[in-house]
Amino acid sequence: MRSSRFGLIALLSIIVLMGANCSYYNRVIARKNLVDGSKAYKDRKFPEAEGLFRAAVGRDPKGEFVEGQTAQLFLARTLHSEFIGDRSKKNLAEEAIKEYQKALTLKPNDQSSYKAIASLYENLQKTDEWLAWVTARSANTSIPPEQRSEALTSLAAKKNSCANDISDTEKTKKTVTKDGKQAFQFVKPEKVEDFTALQQCTTQGVQLIDQAVALEPDPVKNATSFDIKKATDAQLQSTLDLLKVFESARSYKTSLLFQAMRIAEMENKTPERDSLKQQADAARAKFLELSDVVKKIQIEIDDRAAAKEAADKGDKANANKK
Repeated sequence: MRSSRFGLIALLSIIVLMGANCSYYNRVIARKNLVDGSKAYKDRKFPEAEGLFRAAVGRDPKGEFVEGQTAQLFLARTLHSEFIGDRSKKNLAEEAIKEYQKALTLKPNDQSSYKAIASLYENLQKTDEWLAWVTARSANTSIPPEQRSEALTSLAAKKNSCANDISDTEKTKKTVTKDGKQAFQFVKPEKVEDFTALQQCTTQGVQLIDQAVALEPDPVKNATSFDIKKATDAQLQSTLDLLKVFESARSYKTSLLFQAMRIAEMENKTPERDSLKQQADAARAKFLELSDVVKKIQIEIDDRAAAKEAADKGDKANANKK
């Protein structure tokens, strides 16, 4: 009996050890596939890179380790690049979307995969799929607020384009002389349905962009007090990325308020038009304020990069002299 139990325990130990070794072996091979695949991708040998990344994914299909997760994302990017190289191969775009979606299940906060899918839907002219995808992202409360805001801004941008295509034409934007100066005067489009579409797009756009701006965190609201010189390189980049999201949101808020102002002018609602112009001017001032901080941070990043490059060249020159 004791011998039997000892044999069973020994067998189980061997199985566990083999499983652990197998897992380790798969990670090592997957890592090699990643390295080789990355080189092939850099050399634009996309079919070869695709095969290597597929092999790496096969070693860790559930993405339990960093190798499998990375391979999943790289596979999607490779398929995407293959499609960009030949846009007639729409099947590659469809497959890239599926692979990006798998990557997102492993890392839901990966904004690059979300954006890639949105871009592919636009390239494939799948308007309904794009709208459903971006709308779902905008409503996803489990992701960071800035990611939701970015999706809401994308939706608002479409509405702004819809409105501008109607309001900014030769027939609706007249040049007139007021107080001896030339100015624009907006009049209703000839078709009633066009004016209705203009109103709907503007109203919906304002609602969407208000939601986007409402997600501004304190670092954005207090951006002018950010100490650029004392920030680390990592802090500079993360702050820049955050501010850019809401810089865009503030820009579209300004534009959509001007669309609303145009509508009021078309309807001869002078007090409403003047009120909306004040709101639009205030929104533009807030946009420019944030945009100025963004520019200053970018200048600091560029200056630090240039200083580091100059220092590296100096060190290399000194090393060569020795």
